[in-house]
Amino acid sequence: MCSHSPCVRHQRTKMLLVTSLVLALSTLVDLTKASTPHVLDIAGRPVQAGKGYYMLPVNDTQFGGLTGISEYGSCPFNVMLSASRFSNGSLLSIHPVTGKGTVRLGIDLNMQFFLVTLCVDLSVWKLAKFDKETNHRFVTLGGLVGHPGADTVDNWFKIEKEGDHYKLVFCPTVCDSCSVVCGNLGTYTMDGRRLLALGDPALAVKFVRDSRSLSIRRPINSRR
Repeated sequence: MCSHSPCVRHQRTKMLLVTSLVLALSTLVDLTKASTPHVLDIAGRPVQAGKGYYMLPVNDTQFGGLTGISEYGSCPFNVMLSASRFSNGSLLSIHPVTGKGTVRLGIDLNMQFFLVTLCVDLSVWKLAKFDKETNHRFVTLGGLVGHPGADTVDNWFKIEKEGDHYKLVFCPTVCDSCSVVCGNLGTYTMDGRRLLALGDPALAVKFVRDSRSLSIRRPINSRR
């Protein structure tokens, strides 16, 4: 038991140092978040986590927004550009690893379609394994929202700025021990369809907020 004055002063000094360190780290985290730019929709508003948006190509005048369609008539579905240039694609929501709030550049994200399919609970984007026939890795549906780590490393994407536009990137940082091949997400044309896949050139995209400002309901298997 420490009761004499020098010992008490020493304990108080240690407590003050610990408190100061905690406050400094908290401030650093807040400053880091504040210095990371927001992702903006076409109206110039910050993209909100969990709200409904359409993701459309900037330069492609032949195809519409991103959607999920079964390429071979079976699960899982591929993420691709809509066949009609007049279509906004499928409504989606973005879930940052940091939780609720606004979506920022360079942060690990889950992408989730509000899409009713024949495949049970398939709405969250996932980078599929290497396809030997095409030499590509395609973005499919079948991931989970949350649970950052080795088991979900293929479910995390990022939004980066390239010039005046945004692009999608696969380079997850949710697993320190995982070895991943980073790269831009572009499109691969197959049978007249443009599938989202890992590779250049990057697909330039823009975000259009749904007029109803829907919050996307997570599927049962996507709990954090």
